[in-house]
Amino acid sequence: MSPRRRILPIFVPHAGCPNRCVFCDQKRISGSSFSASAETVRSALSSVPAGAGVELAFYGGSFTAIDPARQEELLSAAKPFRENGTVSSVRISTRPDAVDADTVQRLLRHGVGTVELGAQSMDDKVLRLSGRGHTARDTRRAAALVREAGLHLILQMMTGLPGSDGDRDMNTAREIAALRPDGVRIYPTVILRGTELERMWRSGEYREHTVEEAVSLCSRILPVFEKAGIPVIRLGLNPSDELSAGEAVAGAYHPALGELVRSRILRDRAEELLRGSAPGSDVVLAVAPGRVSAMTGQHRENLDYLERRFSLRSVRVRGMAEAGEEILLFS
Repeated sequence: MSPRRRILPIFVPHAGCPNRCVFCDQKRISGSSFSASAETVRSALSSVPAGAGVELAFYGGSFTAIDPARQEELLSAAKPFRENGTVSSVRISTRPDAVDADTVQRLLRHGVGTVELGAQSMDDKVLRLSGRGHTARDTRRAAALVREAGLHLILQMMTGLPGSDGDRDMNTAREIAALRPDGVRIYPTVILRGTELERMWRSGEYREHTVEEAVSLCSRILPVFEKAGIPVIRLGLNPSDELSAGEAVAGAYHPALGELVRSRILRDRAEELLRGSAPGSDVVLAVAPGRVSAMTGQHRENLDYLERRFSLRSVRVRGMAEAGEEILLFS
């Protein structure tokens, strides 16, 4: 458990899901093969010091679509730990069509402070082809209910789903930003072994959303949320030994996808600055010290690209506090 985030995850893979999305295998994504019980909750929290103030998070399923009695059981198991300060708040993840006024009241009674909604797309055709079983209208309605209740709202979106393209994904990003969530997770589509999406890909019904396509697209999506002041709290699937060992058979899986996207954004900005540079020049790009690595790119790929693109003799990066959020060019 990260001291910085202070989140204790409890996984309920596929619990409450009325159908299986074509891309989904929560057991492989979460690394958990069993669904939690009240005893799981009590056992996990018993190892946390009283007063630690962790956030208890139920991930991996559609929590509010679980039988209400089981929801009560899981949430009630945390009650003594909320009372002694071990748990400061509870977070749940669910689907948009499993949120109504009664559900929200249940969550409030049990100390839930954050609701994550798996919107995935705001295009009904894409949702249908992906087997989501809900509509964009469901997402708008659920988001409004969550915000009106005073709960923190996190929205999840995906890129590269069946039937989607760059324009549709950009529109999804803009529509999600308009819902004013407190944070966003962006998951470019990964083809997991054994899913319906793998079958579709192998049969030619679905074209792979590659890492390069995801990096290029997300480098345009990320600024949509940044300009709206909405934090992107996750970009790409959380890396795991299972995914890296081959459970991710194709698609946009990379252990450092967020770093690649932020690096591409800086490369694109540098490319604009360098237009008109004299071939054979030596140039220096100055960025904030904490952005030197991102500007350089993995294995120096950004600098090599810029040298080739503009026929430059050399491109170097220098950390400079004065640069702030900008890139300064010296030649």
